[in-house]
Amino acid sequence: MSTLHPNIVTLRAVYADLRCIGQYSDDQIVLHTADRGASGGPAEVTGKEAVRAKELDLIRLSGDTLVMDVQNIIANDYFGAVLGTLRTRRDDHAIGMPFCGLWRFRNGLIVEHWENAYEAAMLGRFLMGEEMETNDWVHTSRPASGATHE
Repeated sequence: MSTLHPNIVTLRAVYADLRCIGQYSDDQIVLHTADRGASGGPAEVTGKEAVRAKELDLIRLSGDTLVMDVQNIIANDYFGAVLGTLRTRRDDHAIGMPFCGLWRFRNGLIVEHWENAYEAAMLGRFLMGEEMETNDWVHTSRPASGATHE
């Protein structure tokens, strides 16, 4: 029975709860944002607290409905790659956007992360409440009666 590489364990924890990213990050971590600054926000965020704040803002923008549905993780001592689908809801619409997170590690800590959403601009518009037309990624999502949000 083989054991998982420690950086795979780290990435599983981060994607399970983005709020914990600071626990696994170098003080000078650099986050390359998904839209690379195209929406007027920063292209890069530097420092453990700033990166954590950026992730908390993403969770806030999602109305605390964000789920990072991970399909594959590969990692070694230096790099990691995570493929999956980012899912969130807004009003009666939902989005499921493919993503690929790329990570760089040093001495077991995250030193760099590149966010890659399949259509980053559309995801940003959805999070801001501007993209609600049904398309490949956005669809109507009416909860079943009696369903609750966790």
